[in-house]
Amino acid sequence: MLISLLARYLRPQWPFLVGVLVFQLFQALCSLYLPTLNADIINEGVARGDVGYVWKTGMFMLLVALGQITCSIIAIWCGARAATTAGMEMRRDVFDHVAGFSERELSSFGAGSLITRNTNDVQQVQMLVFMSCTMMVSAPMLAIGGIIMAVRQDIGLSWIIAVSVPLLIAVVTFVAVRMVPLFSKYQKQTDAINRVLREQLTGIRVIRAFVREDIERERFKTESARFADLGRRVGNLFVLVFPASMLIMNITIIAVLWFGGVHIEDGSVQIGSLVAYMAYAMQILMGVIMVSFMTMMIPRAAVSAGRIHEVLDTDSTLEFPENGVAEQPTPGVVEFEGVSFAYPGAEQPVLDDVSFAVHPGETLAIIGSTGAGKTTLVNLIPRLFDATAGEIRVGGVPVKDADPNVMWASIGYVPQKAFLFSGTIESNLKFGNEDATEADMWRALEIAQAADFVREMPDQLQSKIAQGGTNVSGGQRQRLSIARAIIHNPKVLVFDDSFSALDLTTDARLRQALWRELPEVTKIVVAQRVTSIADADRILVLEDGRIVGDGTHETLLQDNTTYQEIVESQLGAEASA
Repeated sequence: MLISLLARYLRPQWPFLVGVLVFQLFQALCSLYLPTLNADIINEGVARGDVGYVWKTGMFMLLVALGQITCSIIAIWCGARAATTAGMEMRRDVFDHVAGFSERELSSFGAGSLITRNTNDVQQVQMLVFMSCTMMVSAPMLAIGGIIMAVRQDIGLSWIIAVSVPLLIAVVTFVAVRMVPLFSKYQKQTDAINRVLREQLTGIRVIRAFVREDIERERFKTESARFADLGRRVGNLFVLVFPASMLIMNITIIAVLWFGGVHIEDGSVQIGSLVAYMAYAMQILMGVIMVSFMTMMIPRAAVSAGRIHEVLDTDSTLEFPENGVAEQPTPGVVEFEGVSFAYPGAEQPVLDDVSFAVHPGETLAIIGSTGAGKTTLVNLIPRLFDATAGEIRVGGVPVKDADPNVMWASIGYVPQKAFLFSGTIESNLKFGNEDATEADMWRALEIAQAADFVREMPDQLQSKIAQGGTNVSGGQRQRLSIARAIIHNPKVLVFDDSFSALDLTTDARLRQALWRELPEVTKIVVAQRVTSIADADRILVLEDGRIVGDGTHETLLQDNTTYQEIVESQLGAEASA
């Protein structure tokens, strides 16, 4: 998976990769040539007392070193450019792919895991690319070239390299094999600690309300301890590599000096050649060490690549047509025909054979007990899920055949949990309509009963909104979310229990403003409070995923037992009589 992922994202970066290969080659050639020049200075200049030769060769050596530095800088720049561009495109593709997921896929992976995959995992692959361009490419050149140049200096000492290199490779292989399963566990534990931290930060009010701080602190401590334990186990393997490598390298130096000294004594090798041989031996071993360092990164990057592939290879259960229907013959009409829906693995469907139609200007209310399927029903309208049976039509077009952008543009959706983005009130309102004027925003705020508290803010429309809207109250957050949906200028407005945080007076004023200011818009309202839906044109009563009542408040009070029980539980026996 790592190779296929790299091939996919590095193929467009081939000019930079070619630059890496070319300049790393020249850099390696310069590095390999320097010890030979040094040997010549010692053998031909210092040994013979030829100062002119020393200066001449020394200046040339300086030029070669400058060439090496220049080539190295250019190669690293090309590698960095290829790695960062590949990482950027990888993150973009993961984000775009996840944006097309339905709630089913999002729930399957979890928000914490998806965040980790699009940040930490992509970073691991990106770092592998960068280090490969800077180390993995030059290391084999230095090692192979070093062997050739070392043999040229003294073939009699080659057995030392023949022993030390395989020994170093054996140490690296031993460590790398044991690191692969640890890195897999390490990334999964990264998911786990991110998930726990995200839950605790999101649910901090609930934790404090139920005095669960100590328990949650212990829970985080447990996950953190597991994370630290895996980190220590990985670190323990890492610390074996470099001491072992340095030990082998130092023993190699001792062997070269020991046996090279014998060769110098018998006159078969000159001092400069021995110095050059030592330099080449170091280049060979450093090349192997650089490769060994890369082998430490490859297992972790391979695990990360597999996790990224898992996201990219997961197809959304929502399949959008390439040339969807863009024209809506009956704008504002929402129709359900024999619709059923069941979650994967569920024994019973959440919705069963639901059929109804609502037309422009009508207000359809949906009520029922907890778990009756109200939220699931309205989530099917903007196609957050796909129905498992039956057909849903918006504007006269089946949602599966419609152009998604056209369909979504016709729907203003206010979710059960109101959510605001970090920024300002204006930026949140313009999230619904980028072209909205200030007058449009104030009109939407007036309808949503939010204009008064916005005017009281020091900066009004420019007032800051924290992430998730945590710096405003729940009722204010709901009203701003409603204003955002209104400014979208939809044909259909869907409210999923969006008035729950409002007091009865504000709730009544908001509904009256909606009916008065948006008379042509189809309104579908899910509510728990009977007072929020009593004046609706029609009320659907859901029970166990089925429609058990369809009519006005008055007719349902007369002939629907389920609705009577709901009214009685909220308003008392007199209201249901």
